[in-house]
Amino acid sequence: MRLIRSHGIGNDYLVLASRHTLTPEIVRALCDRHTGVGGDGVLEPVVSEAAAHGLRIWNPDGSLAEKSGNGLRIFARYLVDRCHADLEHTIEVGGAIVRCRVHPEGPHVTVDMGTATLAAPEIPTAERVWDRPELIDDTILHLHAVGMGNPHCVVFVDDQLTEAVTLDHLPWRAWGAVLEVHALFPNRTNVQFVQVTGPHTLALRVFERGAGPTQASGSSACAAAVAAVKSGRVQSPVRVEMEGGALDIRVDGALFVVMTGPVEEIAVVETTRPFAP
Repeated sequence: MRLIRSHGIGNDYLVLASRHTLTPEIVRALCDRHTGVGGDGVLEPVVSEAAAHGLRIWNPDGSLAEKSGNGLRIFARYLVDRCHADLEHTIEVGGAIVRCRVHPEGPHVTVDMGTATLAAPEIPTAERVWDRPELIDDTILHLHAVGMGNPHCVVFVDDQLTEAVTLDHLPWRAWGAVLEVHALFPNRTNVQFVQVTGPHTLALRVFERGAGPTQASGSSACAAAVAAVKSGRVQSPVRVEMEGGALDIRVDGALFVVMTGPVEEIAVVETTRPFAP
């Protein structure tokens, strides 16, 4: 099996570059960082009749993701560098069409992430979730649900911070594990813990659905920016700073979101273990 391993600000994916069939079991084996190749997911090219290219995104637990901002940037860069695709092209993913622009100079890729939704049936959530207080492990957290083609739970934590207590002092990993499977989110959810650091900047920690804590997430950065702009905490454009690096997000009045950030190829991998037939 041939794979291209790349990362977008620390969020690493394996692009399937050979003709093999993936299953949840194979994906879990590939993403294992001890006995497999290791990765935050697998990007599988598929045929699309609606766009120039098609993509299926696998989480490392073998479940499917509707969308991934870093995954889309990585796949767009792969298409241009390895498959001679146009610098600007469309990708069908999770039933939606996104437009990608690979910058000819430097590592950056821009993706039109589409229009965010706050509507419960579209995210989906069991009911409207906007500034909703929930008791999580003895702490009241205020939740904001945002749909980016995949579900997100944005939690602003500024009220939990002091000079002595920083974002990384908070038990956000434990909170994320609880919120990922909360009954409000029937399809589970990605979770973002957000500190407002300026009129155009956010600090973000990510608990990704099906992956757990990750250094970065493109769709999470978009959801956090949408919630922060919509609630009046910041103004667009927004720089979202994560453990792996920063993404630049633009959110317009209709909540249409455009994301720009870098991609770096790490390695070409030829597996010797028989992961797939």
